[in-house]
Amino acid sequence: MAEPTNVLTLDGNKVSFQAGQTVLQVARDHGAPIPSLCHLDGCAATGACRVCVVEIKGARSLVASCTIPAAPGMEVWTRTEKVIQSRRLNIELLLSMGRHDCVTCEANGDCVLQSLAYEYRVETVRFARPESHYPTEAANPMIIRDFSRCVLCGRCVQACNEVQVNEAISHGFRGARSKIVTKGDQPYEQSDCVFCGECLQACPVGALVEKQAKGRGRPWEMQKVKTTCAYCGVGCQMFLHVRNGRVVKVTGDAQSEPNHGSLCVKGRFGYDFIHSPERLTKPLIRENGDFREAGWDEALDLVTRRFREIRQAHGPDSLAGLTSARATNEENYLMQKLVRAGFGANHIDHCARL
Repeated sequence: MAEPTNVLTLDGNKVSFQAGQTVLQVARDHGAPIPSLCHLDGCAATGACRVCVVEIKGARSLVASCTIPAAPGMEVWTRTEKVIQSRRLNIELLLSMGRHDCVTCEANGDCVLQSLAYEYRVETVRFARPESHYPTEAANPMIIRDFSRCVLCGRCVQACNEVQVNEAISHGFRGARSKIVTKGDQPYEQSDCVFCGECLQACPVGALVEKQAKGRGRPWEMQKVKTTCAYCGVGCQMFLHVRNGRVVKVTGDAQSEPNHGSLCVKGRFGYDFIHSPERLTKPLIRENGDFREAGWDEALDLVTRRFREIRQAHGPDSLAGLTSARATNEENYLMQKLVRAGFGANHIDHCARL
């Protein structure tokens, strides 16, 4: 049997790869932990952070593994002293770009740059930091943009343009004045942004922060609970970040279908109703024009009795069911079964606004 042709040498071991894969993808498939800060799965490689550099035999210098295609016979080294020193220098340069003190940063404990600095033991920054930054944007009710923490990795731009295809943000200006901008360098709420929050989830540092979650807990203080978004019937998978029994924020589950981490504005930010004091927590029964609280058994017995009385008096066609597109498929199935099998009618419809 002929040996496979798509084979390269990775840290002294021969490994196979698929046509079209980059060196970074091949390394990760075979357990070689090449770090990266700017890489976003499913998007075109930019090589902006230079943290994923590797040494390739025959190359004149270190190369960004996210941008170079794997080739048969290639010899790649991911942990040489030259590679380690280059990564350490690039991390130090990224730290020098702005205010990366972790004490009050919302991303503390969930920051890629912080993790890289810890892994590569970057304890001091020798380079001067900018004297001034663009002012923080916090006028809109959903996303805080802290330009002093932005490392210009471009992940938010890719998330907006290549994942959600909203094309609301891009790179702007040049040199020391470079920043991430919306059309006309307008604030988020005055731009084409639809507040899906894809950029928020893609940000690897503390430059983009959810406004509702600010100051409400550190990542290690929260419990992540996987659930299904209830706003429509698509079934997007997401995590509720819970602290002390209250939902602090919502993120998409990047490992699950059908959304692969993406959420709409309602799914990502519309969770304040969960703890609204106006929500009913117990059944109410009307008596003499007023409502009184009741137990579930009493309420269900009353509803069952009244349905039977109406059906006996006016026939099954006098009853109907109205369900919601925001309910799950299982809940809608049970509702139609109640109407068709329980009531004996076919009057079942839905309302998307429920």
